[in-house]
Amino acid sequence: MPLAASEQAPLVDGLFNMMITLATGLFILVQGALIIAAFRFRQRPGDDTDGPSIHGNIPLEILWTAIPAVMIMVVGVYSFEVYNTMGGLDIMGGHDHGSSHQAHKMRGAAIALESKPNSQTSGKIAQNADPAPDTAPTADLVVNVTGLQFAWVFNYPKSGVSASELHVPLGKKVQLLINASDVIHAFWVPQFRIKQDAIPGRESQMQFTASIPGEYPIICAELCGAYHGAMKTRVIVQSPEEFNTWVAEQLESEEEDEEVALNPQEKSATEFLAPYSQEMAVSADILAQLPHPEHSGHHH
Repeated sequence: MPLAASEQAPLVDGLFNMMITLATGLFILVQGALIIAAFRFRQRPGDDTDGPSIHGNIPLEILWTAIPAVMIMVVGVYSFEVYNTMGGLDIMGGHDHGSSHQAHKMRGAAIALESKPNSQTSGKIAQNADPAPDTAPTADLVVNVTGLQFAWVFNYPKSGVSASELHVPLGKKVQLLINASDVIHAFWVPQFRIKQDAIPGRESQMQFTASIPGEYPIICAELCGAYHGAMKTRVIVQSPEEFNTWVAEQLESEEEDEEVALNPQEKSATEFLAPYSQEMAVSADILAQLPHPEHSGHHH
């Protein structure tokens, strides 16, 4: 089994181990009965008679019907509890078609992420979707997850940050509100033991609490098109302090992007570019030589 990196992983592993134990027991029982029957009731040399005529055994039929029924019921109740504990059962809000509208609104802003599926840096997109209501007051962090061909987009309603990678704080309960903007996808993190379908027009939910810091793959587990195999990104588990720093950096970066896009006409090229001189590896003396818009006749 992969590394168990969430508090929910042992629940899934326990369910898996129970199912393997039951399956192994049934296998041994059935194969043992076949082997015993093959030797005990085989045809003896010189014996051409028929076996005893048996028309049925009601107690035996009830027994071999009741045992699988009880086992299936136990597994069903157990798996139901595990899935419910992980936040997969949202009886009241599971058919929220309003989330589909939000997913389509985000698609245009996410197209830029599709062209860089292997980027090692967090992609940011403009905040153009209405924040989803906090449907999980007990969760420490709510993240809107949108699947589209062929990328994942993560929106943090509380801060307004959007990214192509999922960042979460260590030891905090995270609730994912999952939807799709085109076809069915599936959000899967093997190390967290979470897998949930992303369905157009229907919001799915899943909760987890990361227990081990690190980077883990996020994989689409539902065939969604020609580039399904490349629909991958990662979840980065950080300390709460590192997570808060990351959020602050994303907000600062988005503000800088807006400032670069909107250069006030009253600023000269030297004044506007001065804060970015270090990033451009240009000295202040060179910037000072740039002509002022009033003298050059145009705006840089």
